[in-house]
Amino acid sequence: MKRALCISLVVIIGGFRAMGADAPEVSFHRDVFPLLRANCIACHKPGKAKGQLDLTSHAALMKGGKEGAALQPGKPHESRLIEDISGDVPAMPDEGEPLTADEVAVFEKWIAQGAADDTPAGIPLRALAVPPVYHGAPAIAALAWSPDGSLLAVGGFHEVLLHDGSGSQLVARLPGSSPRIESIAFSADGKLLAVAGGAASEYGEIQIWDVATRKILRSIITTTDTVYGVSFSPDASKVAVGCADKTVRAFSVVDGAELMKCDNHIDWVFATAFSGDGTRLVSASRDRAVKLIDVASGRLIDDVNRPRDVALSLARNPRADEVAYGDDKGGVRIYRMEPRGGRLAEGDDKENSYVRECDRLPGAVPALAWSWDGSLIAAGCTSGEARVFNAVDGKRTSTLKAGDGAIFSIAFDAKGERVATGGYDGEVRLFEAKTGKLLHAFIPVPLSPKTAAQ
Repeated sequence: MKRALCISLVVIIGGFRAMGADAPEVSFHRDVFPLLRANCIACHKPGKAKGQLDLTSHAALMKGGKEGAALQPGKPHESRLIEDISGDVPAMPDEGEPLTADEVAVFEKWIAQGAADDTPAGIPLRALAVPPVYHGAPAIAALAWSPDGSLLAVGGFHEVLLHDGSGSQLVARLPGSSPRIESIAFSADGKLLAVAGGAASEYGEIQIWDVATRKILRSIITTTDTVYGVSFSPDASKVAVGCADKTVRAFSVVDGAELMKCDNHIDWVFATAFSGDGTRLVSASRDRAVKLIDVASGRLIDDVNRPRDVALSLARNPRADEVAYGDDKGGVRIYRMEPRGGRLAEGDDKENSYVRECDRLPGAVPALAWSWDGSLIAAGCTSGEARVFNAVDGKRTSTLKAGDGAIFSIAFDAKGERVATGGYDGEVRLFEAKTGKLLHAFIPVPLSPKTAAQ
């Protein structure tokens, strides 16, 4: 298994070695779990638990596997975990390099001290205490303007960066657990910010932030892979995401409880959108289908579209129950949030839900946005170009030249006058929506002094 231990962990291990029996209390959250994550979790997690042993949390570790208990608190030398990671040819990890003597000593000391769980309540195991230091601008997979236009939220590495609405000043940094930030959404009243992402092949996470206080209210851990396409219900009581495990899920904002799961897709789900009354949910998936789901039951109502091309992005008309979705062939199509009807229909013109198609783009469309008044649709594509369309007839109104790399995220401001794009090159660009004129461009993350000077 691949191992990537941080410098701070090396310092901790070195400290244990130097102090021996007088070493301080070992923390599961700070000291033990990073070792499990780096060396063990790839083979011991939900959905892939060798020996029926899950090591993704303290509770799962204490539960043990098919061979029984993994450890005996207070008795490291009677613990199967220590037996498996020790010796000349240790049984674990069964791939990659064995743990060092110092790393094994961390486990021994923790078990000897009682194997306590000090994981902070409601906060996932990999939450950052301080924002990261950037030596280069990371690709931007997500951005969103607040409903009043005063804030522009941009996804970074392990954090969301809040800029003022003009993009001229960094207002706040919201560091969290997920290394990957895949989507961002403000609640309709602008009071809450939902962030979806996770760690590939480990966990998916939804973060709920209080925008005014810049405090995280809740971290919802779900599935064993990254989650995508977060959306708020109109009353902000629920959030929905698409998942790499082919499901669509909805959760309570108040307590994080899972309220709904729909498993009718057959591939990754990239986007979700609630209907105006919050009773229905539309999801877009790599399986080419855009589905309509009953939120209360999780029951599939119908496909909205006739599956044709891979659905990569989704945006809802704020003024009507209509959605636009972008595909991997440059298409942008608009549908009503209604059952398609007539599953044997051969063309879009025979579908009850079909509205129209916009002019085709020169690349796949991983980013879509709908202006707040419902009149315009913005689409970003992998060619490095974005386009703004008239939602009434689907015709292009402007072209936004956003660099050479792919565009992964796009958003309208509160008045529909400006469009923000972010993508592969790590730069945010603000354009005039009607003309395509570039108004401002900036790197949203603070670079290290040396990198900035270069």
